[in-house]
Amino acid sequence: MRFDQNKKQTIRRYILEKIDQGDPTLSKTVSETFGINQATVHGYIKELIDENIIQRVRRGVYELITQEYRYSLKRSEGHLDSDTYAYDTYFKQHIADFASNVREIWAYTFSEMINNVMDHSNAENLHLLVTQSYLSTSVLITDDGVGIFKKIKDHFDFDTLDDAIGELFKGKLTTDSENHSGEGIFFSSKLMDSFMILSDQKIFLGNKYESNSIISIPQHQQCGTSVFMELSNFTQKRTQEVFDLYANVDGGFTKTRVPLKNMFDTSPVSRSQAKRVCNRLDNFEEVILDFEGLEWMGQGFAHQIFVVFQNAHPQILLTPVNMNEAVTKMYQHVTS
Repeated sequence: MRFDQNKKQTIRRYILEKIDQGDPTLSKTVSETFGINQATVHGYIKELIDENIIQRVRRGVYELITQEYRYSLKRSEGHLDSDTYAYDTYFKQHIADFASNVREIWAYTFSEMINNVMDHSNAENLHLLVTQSYLSTSVLITDDGVGIFKKIKDHFDFDTLDDAIGELFKGKLTTDSENHSGEGIFFSSKLMDSFMILSDQKIFLGNKYESNSIISIPQHQQCGTSVFMELSNFTQKRTQEVFDLYANVDGGFTKTRVPLKNMFDTSPVSRSQAKRVCNRLDNFEEVILDFEGLEWMGQGFAHQIFVVFQNAHPQILLTPVNMNEAVTKMYQHVTS
């Protein structure tokens, strides 16, 4: 059976995705999905091996070939004087052949994270690790400066590091409001497929709550901050489309989404917890409160947000989403 080039590329990409996912019955899965025999599947696999895209681990098991590139920058040598130096000198070459929307996302997120190191960390050294496979590209940016969560906590006088991390979920948070908008981490976490910040023995992870929790790291961690970002080389995301999700008709950053599961280890019950959620929400016109993963909420928590805060800020649209039956009942109880 002969396929046109687009169909062949679709099959090859599917094979690579299944390899990346560790599918134990690769040939059978591909064969059944596309209605082709397993001999044809093996032909595609051989092509991918010959092109150094994958390698055989053992019979029937393959893995994507990855390449790693390491770079070091020093503030004392002027490497951190511009947020474009690291991008133009070291990173741009690795994404030069990608589609324009992919390059645009990387240009924004990479520069934003480098800028954070330049302006906020007081770091002398910055290390880059770029890892690429046929399917994706990841970047690990590590510095030896002031930990980002501690800096936020101290600047805003928050009680705990968890409070500081919780504010990052909302956006519009900066320790230098004269020179920064506080949007970089928020939008970078939305644009990337995977986004993680490790600092001060804590981890902030972007996207869904299963991997987007505030996790304590028990082992010793050196000073500084590490940022990990990963994006599909074939993503269909577009920077402007993601920005528009959180903007009003004039293009302002007026909307935010708060994943409540990320902020609390257990179902929230108290007014003090609600006040943590409501902190700085008056900076937005619309707030989506995402209850996914929460089994229940206390009456005090619900009343503080949906009655006390809402009555004090009637101009703000509060929209609860992903509520189960128990959470919905409590919401209706306090608002009726």
